[in-house]
Amino acid sequence: MPYTPGSTQGLPSVAQDRLRAMRGEGTQKSLWTSDLSVNEFLLVREAGFDPLGLVMGSSIYHIGFQFSNAFQNQEMDVLTQAMYEARELAMTRMEEEADLLGADGVVGVRLVVNRQEWGGHLAEFMAIGTAIKHRQGEHYRGTDNRPFTSDLNGQDFWTLLRAGYRPLSLVMGNCVYHVAHQGMLQSLSQMGRNIEMPNYTQAVYDSRELALSRMQAEAEREGAEGIVGAQVHENSHGWGSHVIEYFAIGTAIMPISDDHSIPAPTLVLPLTD
Repeated sequence: MPYTPGSTQGLPSVAQDRLRAMRGEGTQKSLWTSDLSVNEFLLVREAGFDPLGLVMGSSIYHIGFQFSNAFQNQEMDVLTQAMYEARELAMTRMEEEADLLGADGVVGVRLVVNRQEWGGHLAEFMAIGTAIKHRQGEHYRGTDNRPFTSDLNGQDFWTLLRAGYRPLSLVMGNCVYHVAHQGMLQSLSQMGRNIEMPNYTQAVYDSRELALSRMQAEAEREGAEGIVGAQVHENSHGWGSHVIEYFAIGTAIMPISDDHSIPAPTLVLPLTD
């Protein structure tokens, strides 16, 4: 679903009421919520931003079925598309909530996949984070004037800004892959030997590379200079031992200006155990 700034199409009325109440419309006093820790809250404030509220998006998605050849490595493109689109729906609704609050962006974004008992092919995809706004009104929004998104915590967000960079968007790529079973003769020939399993190696290598290349393509479309905090997650989501998803995610960034200096690192001694 394409994102349209100012749209509330994907938001239920109760979400819109909650967000308007937080803004303090009319005679009501504003009140923000946040999943930032105390340290993160203080550093976000130090960076010149104020928290506006906890924002989220959700999508319960029916994941289709796809046949595969038991003895063939192949991408499960139906499952790949379903897992990507469901996450994108959740992200878009979270951005719409942030937009309704007038936020510049969302930090500390988490993407969660929950399996429900309603059926084996149903899953809930949720995106959640804290919407923030620059105190002096500087423009930090990303492409198409949509609020930036980032999975950086408060400390990393503060450090990134001090180094002269800003987040553009949370970028992601995924690949659901079927890892072929070995034939009986191949299994017998490998018994008791130290030997690479090229069938499994190639399948896992290919699927990770597809996920990473798709994440990189998203960052390029955003006009980013690079990606920080990139991670690759692995999960079977209950499909069975030979079907696995690799999910790559990170924060695309760009320089705030062409001329920026990175402050020298300082030594910090924690006072906790």
